[in-house]
Amino acid sequence: MRLRNAVLAVASAAALVLAVPMSADAATGDFLYKVGKHSAGTPAGMYDPESGKCIDVFGATEADPAFAPENFTTSTATVFLEAECNGDVYFVMNPGKRLGDRLKFRSVVFS
Repeated sequence: MRLRNAVLAVASAAALVLAVPMSADAATGDFLYKVGKHSAGTPAGMYDPESGKCIDVFGATEADPAFAPENFTTSTATVFLEAECNGDVYFVMNPGKRLGDRLKFRSVVFS
């Protein structure tokens, strides 16, 4: 179990490094969340995510969506329960907003 958590953490860190947008059109700051089956979750996040583009959250699945988002970017984040920013279930997070473990999501778009 610990090996799987370690692999997920390393994969999340690698995805963050590779996913850093080179565009000037980005939300400045960090968007943090947790993934995994257990209530403590594995910390993950995005640094300076691209604005205006739907981002499927790394590590989130239909069975185990991401949870506990924290928007420390300069932009508004809209999180969606479904992948590809689809569906009627979403929540708008202003900059600085933290939400609890009960909010589940699989994709996000920044203003």
